[in-house]
Amino acid sequence: MLKKPSVCEAKIYESLYKKYSKSLYSFMYFKCGDKDRAEDLVQEAFIKLWNNCAKVIYNKAKSYLYTIANNQFLNEVAHFKVKLKYQQNANGEDANIETPDFVLEEKEFMNKLEKAIDNLTPGEREVFLLNRIEDAKYREIAEMLNISVKAVEKRMHGALVKLRQTIGKDI
Repeated sequence: MLKKPSVCEAKIYESLYKKYSKSLYSFMYFKCGDKDRAEDLVQEAFIKLWNNCAKVIYNKAKSYLYTIANNQFLNEVAHFKVKLKYQQNANGEDANIETPDFVLEEKEFMNKLEKAIDNLTPGEREVFLLNRIEDAKYREIAEMLNISVKAVEKRMHGALVKLRQTIGKDI
């Protein structure tokens, strides 16, 4: 009977780090756009893997790492949205020095942009950014997200349709 590799063994853990840290970093960098934050998210994911090594099956380690890093990022985004909403409410009394026309155009554009982003599901946003910014192939994206290529195609199609509807045909 073959012995299954244990994530708790230092050599196995180190090999997982060498194997997945760069791709996980790229994935997180394109989600958050901040090199330092992406590095932190990767480190936090590997720390959680080590702390829970007895619970994680070796074959599921990659999926575990991506899920942990992604969830941490999504939690930070949600927290940032709350802070931003609070700041907007607190600073609502500030006077603008721009012309009224500029302010109106800026508001219209921001509304359009917010609507386009809000219409994308997290899955659609991930696939769109990985494909268009990272130039990752659908197959690579499917492996990163642990989904099928068909699911990637469906998410990309949905993202493009929604963006075209809200922003226009220039996408």
